[in-house]
Formats: sequence, structure tokens, C-alpha cells
Amino acid sequence: MQQQQQEEQELEYTPYKGEYGWSAGNVVICIFLFVLAGFAEVGGGWLVWQTVRESKAWYMAVIGSLVLVGYGFIPTLQPLDNFGRIYAVYGGFFILLSYIWGWIVDDVKPDTGDWVGTGIALVGVLLALFWPGRSEASSA
Repeated sequence: MQQQQQEEQELEYTPYKGEYGWSAGNVVICIFLFVLAGFAEVGGGWLVWQTVRESKAWYMAVIGSLVLVGYGFIPTLQPLDNFGRIYAVYGGFFILLSYIWGWIVDDVKPDTGDWVGTGIALVGVLLALFWPGRSEASSA
């Protein structure tokens, strides 16, 4: 009975608390949530920009604002419990997704400097995220 309860608790989603270990599933979840947060932030900001800077319909700003509110909740789904590290690492993904959005939506192709800078940023934030030998509990 106790083993069954323990197995059920392991299947429930609970944000990370205490000792943490990387698995393929955790990596996929982290990256998915970084990408989701990036598109929500860039997309919401773009909708507000369209209203304010491009004189588009007012409701675009309202929708964009609602998307940005939703964006604020996405990082709370991360399996890590280190707010500062999550947001710092997210910054690298934000850079990449901002350029991709601009290229796809606004037809502004990033240049070599944009790609090199993005690559450096991503390498840096991934080093921060996956630095070996560090337990999240001791660095939170």
C-alpha cells in the first residue's frame, strides 16, 4: 500500500523542491517551457507594439497584454526551483526566439552578428543551466 502511494506521488507533477537530477525528460520539459515562454513574451509584446507603434486595432494590445500575463505564469511550471537561474537561462532563448519571430513575422532576416551573438548567448546560458557537479538545492 505504501509503495503504491509513493509511486502515485512520483507520477504527480510537483515543481522541483530539494535535490534535483537531470534526465532526458527534464531537459525536454525545460526547453519546451523556455520556447513556450519566449513565444508568449515576444508574441504578446509584438501585439502591443502593433497597436502603439503601428496604429493597429486597440484589441491587439488587449490580447497582447493578456498573452503577457499568461507568459508570467509559464516559468512557474519549470521543474527547477531557482528563480534567478531560470530567468537568466530563459534570456538566451528569448534572444533566439526574438530573431526568429522578426524573421518569420516581420521579414527582417538576422545578420551574421545576430547569429553569432545569439550562439554565444545560448552557449553561455546552457553552461549556466547544465554546469556539472552543482546541485540545485545547494545553489538556490
